[in-house]
Amino acid sequence: MLAILKTVALFVLAALCELGGAYLIWQWQREGKARLWAVLGIVALFLYGMIQTAQSLTFGRAFAAYGGIFIIAATLWGWWVDGRVPDRFDWLGATLCVLGAAVIVWAPRGGS
Repeated sequence: MLAILKTVALFVLAALCELGGAYLIWQWQREGKARLWAVLGIVALFLYGMIQTAQSLTFGRAFAAYGGIFIIAATLWGWWVDGRVPDRFDWLGATLCVLGAAVIVWAPRGGS
């Protein structure tokens, strides 16, 4: 159970760093925020990469499974930060992606 919590926590932290970093750079580039926003965004994106490499999964599985987590995190980010309320199709798509990520990470495998 602890391994599952660690995997999920790392995915959530990675998503926050990736979304936060991209958002900071977006704000600098598109909204005219100070250059510091871009620098902080670059730092956050670097941290995202470091967090992803802390996964115990292989590279391909870690990034494939992370895609599902990123989609749900981006859906929530859009709702909480940008004020765009997800509709039922947003939730359906995000749920399918998270289920797919769970299969990639935790499906029983014989010998691999």
